Amino acid sequence: MDKLNDSQLESIRRILVIQLGPFGDALLTTSYFETFKRRLPEVRLHYLVKEPYDRAIRNHPAIDEIMVIPRRTGIGYAIERLKTVGRIRSRGFDLVIDQQNMPSSQQLTFLSRARYRLGYRDARLSWAYNLKAGRGPLRYSASRKFDILGPLGIEEEPYRLYFHIPEQAQDYMDSWFENTPFRHGEAICISPGSPVRHKRWGSRGHARLADLIQSQTDYKVILLWGPDERGDVNAVASRMETGPLVAPPTDLYQAAALLKRCRLLVCNDGGLNHIAVTTGTPTLAIFGPTDPVAWSPASVFPSHHHLHCPEYDSIKDDSFGITPEMAFERVAEILEHQTSGKP
Repeated sequence: MDKLNDSQLESIRRILVIQLGPFGDALLTTSYFETFKRRLPEVRLHYLVKEPYDRAIRNHPAIDEIMVIPRRTGIGYAIERLKTVGRIRSRGFDLVIDQQNMPSSQQLTFLSRARYRLGYRDARLSWAYNLKAGRGPLRYSASRKFDILGPLGIEEEPYRLYFHIPEQAQDYMDSWFENTPFRHGEAICISPGSPVRHKRWGSRGHARLADLIQSQTDYKVILLWGPDERGDVNAVASRMETGPLVAPPTDLYQAAALLKRCRLLVCNDGGLNHIAVTTGTPTLAIFGPTDPVAWSPASVFPSHHHLHCPEYDSIKDDSFGITPEMAFERVAEILEHQTSGKP
C-alpha cells in the first residue's frame, strides 16, 4: 500500500509512534505532532519510548499518553518486551508509526495488530510494514521526521520543538542565579561535555574561548555540566585565565531552566543544542565528525548557528579544525546581531 485515501485517514482514531530513544531523537520526533493534531483533531496520539528517554517528551501538549518501557536486562528484558506487545495490542491502535526503524521497533510494529503499520521502505525488515514511506533530501533531523508521513498525505510545515521545564527545576536555577551577579541575559553558557567522546571540542578551545568572551565583551561565562561531565568542566576551568563560574549539578530539566536565563549557549553537537531550540536560547554548536546538515537546527531556526570544518583529522585532532579565535569571531557576530535585532 502506497498511500491512504481521505476516508481511510479519517477513520484513524488511535496512533502509536515508536521512538525508543535516545534523548535527542525522542525530542526531535515530536516535530510533526502538532501538525498531526491539526490534520486529525479527533485522534489520540500515543508515544512509545524507553526509560529514561521519556524525560525528553514529558507533558508535551500534543501527546495523549506516553508508554514507557522500563530498563531491564537479561530475562527481565525479554519479559518486558512481551508485556509491551500486550500493552500495545490492548490499546487497539489503528496506525503504528515506526520512527525508530530498528529491528527492535520493527518487531513491536509487526506484532501490534494495527490496521496500518507505517515505516520506511528502505528498512532492512520492511516486510513488517504494510504502509511504506520514502526518504526526502538530507536536512535537519527534526524536519526529516516529516518524511514518514508521506503515505498519509501530510507534508512538512513550520513547527516548534517543545520541552517542559518543571516548576521545581526552574525554582532551583532561579535560586542559584540569585546568588550570582548576573541579571537575566547577562551570561553566556558554555557546555563542554558530551557523552560521545569524539563529539567533544577540546578543553583548550573551550577555555580560550571563555577567556576571550570574558576579556573582550561585557558578558560572563557559566560552565554548564550534566551527569558524568564534571571532569570536562574541570579541565576547562583549570585552563582558564579569567575566573570561571561553574554551574551547580544539573539534570536535563535544570539545564533547560538555566539556558532560559542566558544570552547564548556554546556547546558541542548533541541533545542540549536541541533543548536550546525549545527554550529560545540562541546557540553556537561546534561540530566535529557529525554532519551539521542533519543535526544543526540552523537551517530551520535562524537564531541557531554552528561551526564545522570537514577537513580536520578526527583521530588526531580534537580541535575539529576550529580555533578559539574563529569561535569567538562567530560569537561576537551573533551578539552584534542580537543587539541590532537581526536573527
